[in-house]
Amino acid sequence: MKIRNLINLHELRSLFFLIIIVLSLKETIFELYIVPTGSMENTIMTGDMLVGNRFVYGMRTPSWIGIPYTDLGFFIPSIKFPPFKIPKRGDVIIFKFPRDVRQKYVKRCVAEPGDEFEIKNKIIYLNGNEYPLPENGKFLMNPYSEDFNQQDIFLGSLGNKDNFSKLRIPKKGDVIDINPKNAQLLLHLMLLDGHKVTLKNSLQNYQFTMTSPDELWRRKGKPKVYEPYYPQGKLLVPWSTNNLPSGMIMVDGVPITEMKSYIVEQNYYWAMGDNRDDSLDSRFWGFVPESHILGEALLAYFSLDISSFPYIPRFGRIGTIIQ
Repeated sequence: MKIRNLINLHELRSLFFLIIIVLSLKETIFELYIVPTGSMENTIMTGDMLVGNRFVYGMRTPSWIGIPYTDLGFFIPSIKFPPFKIPKRGDVIIFKFPRDVRQKYVKRCVAEPGDEFEIKNKIIYLNGNEYPLPENGKFLMNPYSEDFNQQDIFLGSLGNKDNFSKLRIPKKGDVIDINPKNAQLLLHLMLLDGHKVTLKNSLQNYQFTMTSPDELWRRKGKPKVYEPYYPQGKLLVPWSTNNLPSGMIMVDGVPITEMKSYIVEQNYYWAMGDNRDDSLDSRFWGFVPESHILGEALLAYFSLDISSFPYIPRFGRIGTIIQ
């Protein structure tokens, strides 16, 4: 009996260390991602299981410790190692979703830091030049009218998904004037750069966050996720500046009225799905900070057709290079 217990203890210890090694590799070198939507079709199909390279953009130590696929855990400081390359236009990147960092997205990088981005009748223009649709990209619908202002578009006043006004992609070192016109843009960048932004009045101290209650509800399915947010609670989101309580905005404890400009502290990117009419992407939620990029999608190691049950393997997709 003692010998059997010792063997079981040894096996459990070996299994524990194996799990630690696998999780360490996943968090530092390889990224595994199961594609739940068709936003990247026909480059990546719904049900594709991807391998991503974390190493290429700079390996990172884990930023969160806890039980996988749950919220049981905590964030820790992360260290980034020097990259072999930086993200560039055309790369298919895996990144933490800015409005809920527990979610991972895969999209194509279409604009780099410092680019001037614009869409006219579904055609992307970068720095005045047409940016072609990827080889396997597609459109499903006729373009919206240029006069149509889509309410859920990024910053709320840039047109619609098919006709998007000119926007500079922030670059580290950019200087942005602090004025009411730039309010939403500044709030996004300050929060993504890691600053504490609050709104203070005589009654309450409110805190801005990039975490969307809608995304929490989508992931958790619990209505109570809305309770901490204004008007019930004290959390504010930067894309709802038309519905804020009165008060003074503070940045790391300093009134914003005492600041003349803001210097961008990291590079940002613009990411879109290749299935342009069925993609929740930067047109709706904004920039991808360099600090959120986890890796570059490499290939599909397996694929399932999940359009109907039972799910059928797509053996022809196995080993497909993502490009």
